[in-house]
Amino acid sequence: MAAKKIIVGYDRSAGAKAAAVWALDEALRTGAAVEFFYAFEWPLWAPAASMVPAPAVWPDGETVRAIRDLLDAAVTDAKLSHPDVRTGISTVEAPTALTLIDRSTQASLVVLGSRGHNAVGSLGSVSVAVSAHAHCPVVVVRGDPSPDAPVVVGVDESDCAQLALAFAVEQAAARNVPLTVVRAMAFATGLWEEREFVTDAITEGGQRALSDMLTGWRQKFPQVDMSVQVVPDHPANALARASTAAQLVVVGSRGRGAFRGMLLGSVSQHLLHRSRCTVAVVREARGT
Repeated sequence: MAAKKIIVGYDRSAGAKAAAVWALDEALRTGAAVEFFYAFEWPLWAPAASMVPAPAVWPDGETVRAIRDLLDAAVTDAKLSHPDVRTGISTVEAPTALTLIDRSTQASLVVLGSRGHNAVGSLGSVSVAVSAHAHCPVVVVRGDPSPDAPVVVGVDESDCAQLALAFAVEQAAARNVPLTVVRAMAFATGLWEEREFVTDAITEGGQRALSDMLTGWRQKFPQVDMSVQVVPDHPANALARASTAAQLVVVGSRGRGAFRGMLLGSVSQHLLHRSRCTVAVVREARGT
């Protein structure tokens, strides 16, 4: 898959710095360029009454220069830590989420921190909106996992889950770590609920289906150790639990069955706020 540009929201917060490192490492592996992005958002109103002093237009020149210096410093640091990665900066006077969604059409990834000083780095409406509508995978950097930890992906039979699986396999191969494929199964309810022979049969069937799904990927990436888990639990709980021993959890943004409503629903919302490691939400293939 051709690499293009990685956009990273940057505001010099700890979360944004972690996102920058993740983006630069990914760019070094893929040959993509990294763009450090900052959006100015401010009220566009002024008092109507002439006797009320109107507020100064923001951002003023000093603020713009400070942000420019901040981004220039990020580029300087990147050239020291990742000299082979092409970098650039971008500032806009527009809503953060809408701009990132629009620019994602020409990006391979959008990377955000889990905490920040403003909308660019904060894990709130921006991260949710961009993850929901971006035209490339969106990565929210969380935790400080071991670089040897596995990549985890949640799947079902949906097309988006297949995109998530493809992204996860490539990430595991690039990082030379194992891949764990997780499916949360909906078990029988009523009279037979939680009967051992019922749950065992469903789990065994689900594991066979997952193994069959991975046949082609195992042939394409024989160096990746791939394992499957069928979990009798809600997907949000299953993947959050798996995140404690992973370096990256990958989910699709739409799904069927146990993963229906994965984004703007309980699973992705839960992971974006509770995962112990970085989360990648794959809604579409990388920008082409």
